[in-house]
Order: sequence, then structure tokens, then C-alpha cells
Amino acid sequence: MDLTTIWAFIIAFAVFAYVVMDGFDLGIGILFPTFDPGRERDRAMNSIAPVWDGNETWLVLGGGGLFAAFPLAYAVVLPATYPLIIAMLLGLVFRGVAFEYRWRDPNHRKFWDFAFTGGSLMAAMAQGMTLGALLQGVEVVDRAYAGSWFDWLTPYTLLCGLGVVAGYALLGSTWLIWKLDGEGQAHARGLALRSARATVVLMGAVSLYNVFLNAEYAERWLTAPEIYFAAPVPILTLLIAVSLIRAITRDRNSKPFWLSIALFFFGMAGLGVTMWPYVVPPDMTIWDAAAPERSQVFMLIGVAITMPLILAYTAWAYWVFRGKVGDEGYH
Repeated sequence: MDLTTIWAFIIAFAVFAYVVMDGFDLGIGILFPTFDPGRERDRAMNSIAPVWDGNETWLVLGGGGLFAAFPLAYAVVLPATYPLIIAMLLGLVFRGVAFEYRWRDPNHRKFWDFAFTGGSLMAAMAQGMTLGALLQGVEVVDRAYAGSWFDWLTPYTLLCGLGVVAGYALLGSTWLIWKLDGEGQAHARGLALRSARATVVLMGAVSLYNVFLNAEYAERWLTAPEIYFAAPVPILTLLIAVSLIRAITRDRNSKPFWLSIALFFFGMAGLGVTMWPYVVPPDMTIWDAAAPERSQVFMLIGVAITMPLILAYTAWAYWVFRGKVGDEGYH
């Protein structure tokens, strides 16, 4: 395995870690209006208070890694999706500010609750639409973005955005099943069941759309011998989806959350099958966009030092704040 491929997997891991960890944070924000003001909302927010900001680390690693290891891809993808990236960052800012000020400015708590939900929804939708914009293809001429300001706005990208919103709502609701008890847990279980059904339907819709979106995508999924390697992904995804719905309805606590993560993992595996080896479909491969080998080696040393530290302190934070959430709160 060459250095460029190793870097592709490092960035894919960082993106997956971000999607899973910040995904349930954003999912709670998306579902926040469904919780009763007062104790139910406070407990939902307290369940992520100790870890939400640390989860953002993976976004920095994924974005920074793309800039460092695949600078040409970074230079093409950002101009193609500037409105979406700006919307995502503004959403994350609103979410973060609302998280803190909701506790410190109780006289305007309704406004901060709205900002928390709006920021979470905006960030999730923008992330999904960015993924869709990348999958549908980016027009590149002479190693530079050659499309228009609104190429990212299509029915396909909107469908991808809705899929990510539903998926994050699933992660958030299954996290609350694990962290809450009593009426709060029962409420989260109902939300999780609806979110799971919506996520599975939208994943299927996006997958079907991909087949008609690009002839090369269809060839990878529907022709031999590629189909023999790709077929286990949708089969396992369907089995996990069935197991997830059963776990939600059978009063399991942590199992729905882990199955939700597994569902996201196989969704990302499907994206890998669809896109590989392109970093900017339909023409730019990871080798076309890669930084010089010496740069990759230098950065790999840094990642080898920092990534274990990030994993260690993340695991420690989750271990310290394990268990059910009480009423005392984090703030």
C-alpha cells in the first residue's frame, strides 16, 4: 500500500469519526424541538455537554488532512462548495454559542434553543449536500474548478442532505436511549424508530439515484465481476437495519447506538465502492491530487504521534462521563 492510499484511509477514518461523534450531537440539536422545555431538554443537552466540543477535533483533522495530503483536491472542492462550507461553519458556530449561552442567559432561552436547533440542522444539511455535490461530479478544467456558483444545488444534493439529517437524528436519538431513563428514554425510543425508518429509506433512495447518476457508478454495482465484491455491502446494510429496528423496539439500551454506527460504517463503505479511487469525481484520482511524497512522509510522522493522543483523550472523556445522565448537569 503506497503513502497516498494510506493518507486516503486516514482522512476517511477522520471523516467517519467526525460523522459518528459530532453526528449524534447534531442529531440531538435537530430533535431538540420535540423535547419538552425544561427538564427533558436539559437532560438531552447534558448528555453531550462533556464531549461535544472534543468531537469537533475530527473535523479539523479531516479538513486539515485533505489540505495537506491532497492540496489539489482541496483547491477544487472548496470553490465548488463554498456556500455549503460557509453554511456549515455558521451552523456549527450558532450551535456552539447557543450551547453555552442557553445556560448563562436563561431570559432568552427560547432564542438560544432555536439557534441550537437551527445551527444543528443547517450544519447537517450542508454536510449532506456537500457529499452530494462531490458524488454528482465536479467540473474541472486545467486543474481548477470550472463550474458555476450553484452547481451544488440539485435534487440529488438535496436528497443527500435530507439523508444526513435523518441519519444524524438516528444517532442522536439512539444516544439518548443509552444515556436517559424513564420518560425521556421512552420518548427517544419513539424518535429513534421513526429516524431509523427515514434513514434506511433515504439511504436506499440515494443508492438507487447513484446508479442513474453516473454510468461508471452503475458499472461498479451492477456488472460482473465488480458486483461480487460490492454485493456484501448492501446485504450487510440491510441486515444491520433490520437488527437496529428490532433493538429499538425490544428495549435495548446501548445496542441501538452501536448498530446505528454500524449502519453509517457500511454506508461509508458503499461510498468507497462508488468513488474509489477518485477524490474528486469524475476525473481526479487520489494520485492526481496527492502532495509530494516527502510532504506525505513528514505529515505521516505527525499523525502517528497526534492521532493516538486524540483517540486516548476521547476514550478517556467518554469513560469518565459514562452512565445515565442525572439532573445535576454539566454546567
